[in-house]
Amino acid sequence: MFTFFSLSLFVFGWLSGSAYAPAVELIPVQQSLLDKIKRDKTLNVVLLNSPSTYYIGNDGPQGFEYDLLNAYAEHLDVDLNITTAMTVKEAIELSKNPSIHITSAAIAKTKKRKKIFNFGPSYFEVKEEVICNRGMLGSSKFPREVEALAGLKITVGEDTSYSETIRALQKDGFDINATFTAEHSTEELLAQVAAHEIDCTVADSNIYAVNLRYFTEITSAFAVSGREQLAWVLAPDSKELKADMYAWFNTYNQSGIMAQLKDHYYGYIVFFDYYNTKMFYKRIKSRLPEFKDIFMYAAQRYEIPWTLLAAMSYQESHWNPKARSFTGVKGLMMLTRYTAKLLGIENRLDPEQSIIGGTRHLNQMIKFVPEEVLGENRLKFALAAYNIGMGHIHDAQALTEKMGLNKNVWSDLKKALPLLSQKKYYKTLKYGYARGSEPVRYVESIYNFKDILENNLEDFGNIFVKK
Repeated sequence: MFTFFSLSLFVFGWLSGSAYAPAVELIPVQQSLLDKIKRDKTLNVVLLNSPSTYYIGNDGPQGFEYDLLNAYAEHLDVDLNITTAMTVKEAIELSKNPSIHITSAAIAKTKKRKKIFNFGPSYFEVKEEVICNRGMLGSSKFPREVEALAGLKITVGEDTSYSETIRALQKDGFDINATFTAEHSTEELLAQVAAHEIDCTVADSNIYAVNLRYFTEITSAFAVSGREQLAWVLAPDSKELKADMYAWFNTYNQSGIMAQLKDHYYGYIVFFDYYNTKMFYKRIKSRLPEFKDIFMYAAQRYEIPWTLLAAMSYQESHWNPKARSFTGVKGLMMLTRYTAKLLGIENRLDPEQSIIGGTRHLNQMIKFVPEEVLGENRLKFALAAYNIGMGHIHDAQALTEKMGLNKNVWSDLKKALPLLSQKKYYKTLKYGYARGSEPVRYVESIYNFKDILENNLEDFGNIFVKK
């Protein structure tokens, strides 16, 4: 009897368990957005198409925020799927799509937006600036304060932090006759200011800095806001994604890579020269076409970007094949007699010999750069060595290391280079005194010219079309 009841209870329990098992299996497991991104191996992002954010350059996709997002995608081990927006307003509209995970459009964390959007960690600090036509400088029309905006033709982007600022000033009683547009990006409005189609617009300080080399006729009048933080807009219900992002940003900052990225895109600003940049634009059309094919041939032969070689030559000689200096260097690449002899160059004033010889010399410098120096840093080290000599670069590396910085990245090396002219530093170094500020200015100027070339290929017509 005992055995019968025991067996009956066992069978009843087994049947009951079987009956309820399917119901348990049908209960869905809630998966976080971060888990879904990793499962699908894709990070869906909206990116603003602009020089300060994302654009297709000579070497493919680039831009500060693109590089940052791409680094985060690599951290997640997923692919970056980009949807392009032309204005901030369009980017914000696209961010409402349920499939979008991150929206990156240089969006400021304003008080109003914090109530609406789910922001991730801040990655850049900016100020809003009133940007006006340079031709107004020195006249009574050029504004130095908010009150002076009265009577000026001002246009800003609709649904931007700038429109919030202008409307707040109008509400406070300031006489500002502003037009708000959803059709034009901030960069397009800066172009209108440069052409003096409008007097002024408003832009973040980083956007102004990037575009200053493309629109030489713009200038900053004054800051119209305090410091603001830029951040990515995240999809709703992305708690785990946000937590992972904060942790990654912390590591990315501490590693020094963020500082290198900012230096790469904004380091040249200190050395911006209005007159030289304006002349560069003119000579792109008047002088560069004569030598374009030689630059391209040398670039292909030595696997160095032709735009960098052209920019380097402009920095050396302003594309004047008969250029000479009081120290005896000559030609488009301003080679010394000694270097020319080593390279087998018979006539430094011959454009082809000069360009190919200079490129070959730069290629040798690249090979001499320590193997620990990687990527774009390697090319910048080589350019600095072309200007000042590899011995002084090694000295600067030693000094950089003593300063507790990374001797293998340009953003740190250029902090040490100017110290080579100070006795308390150079007296302890192998190669002694050097005008260390020169290679810093040299490299930053070349990259400034290179960037202008690569971002204006279409505007300058068919002189840039590769054969």
